[in-house]
Amino acid sequence: PHGQQHWHEGHPECGGRAQSPIDIGTARAQPDLSLPPLQPEGYEHPQSPQLTLANNGHTAVLALPPSLRLRGLPHTFTALQLHFHWGRPGHAAGAEHLLDGHRAPAEVPGDTGGRPGNCSENGAGGGKWMRNGVGKEDGNRSGVRKWHGSCVGNDCGEGCYAHLDRYYRYNGSLTTPPCFQSVLWTLFPQPVRISRAQLEQLQGSLYSTEEAEPEEPQLLVDNFRAPQELNQRLVLSSFPREPQGYSTGEVIAIIFGAVAGCVGLFLAVHFGAKRMRPHIPQEHQSDP
Repeated sequence: PHGQQHWHEGHPECGGRAQSPIDIGTARAQPDLSLPPLQPEGYEHPQSPQLTLANNGHTAVLALPPSLRLRGLPHTFTALQLHFHWGRPGHAAGAEHLLDGHRAPAEVPGDTGGRPGNCSENGAGGGKWMRNGVGKEDGNRSGVRKWHGSCVGNDCGEGCYAHLDRYYRYNGSLTTPPCFQSVLWTLFPQPVRISRAQLEQLQGSLYSTEEAEPEEPQLLVDNFRAPQELNQRLVLSSFPREPQGYSTGEVIAIIFGAVAGCVGLFLAVHFGAKRMRPHIPQEHQSDP
């Protein structure tokens, strides 16, 4: 009774026209080569050597020290936290955003905070937000999100990072109530690889129920929101549009056209040859 389809009843903005997540159609994204690369700072030597990872009932949240910063957005932002979205055991789909209809196994959004009175958040997961000096939720939020894949049977090695100069950007919302439509999403299409064992830990080791509750413990799974309508919003890309191959329908049409052309050519040659064949009269044969 309190699931996604009912969120708008208590939180009207959840039924708005600029909601997240979305399914990003790469062919329809508008290239904007003026978008700068994102520049993380302070991650090599964070102030806090120990970080806290907590289960808040609907995601796992990793608190980040404020010494971590992010440039490449309208302002410089400091880190707040990152959290996770995943599916369930045996299913390789758990991310919130889709890319050309494909849902990755997991998604890690990172939340950032700006100057006092200027809050920035990626808008997914736990619905955390900062408050300004007078206790009012600030409406200026901006988010960073990384795509995650899974590498099976080997270590991550090279490629465990996203290319910070290649991303999609659009205006959206928090993906949990109150669904504020004031989030600037930055989405990296390059997967960051994790092992199958790491993915299975997310899918099978956390619970959404309190330990002291009398009912049967419920696994924390499928903590992602369904994709929302784009509703004429523009999706930008920081890199040029890549050449698109033929769609399945176009391939079928090409094959059908080639076959029809070959058949037509065969018939034309066949009937043309019959018409051009010289008439040779048969000799009269006497009866035996």
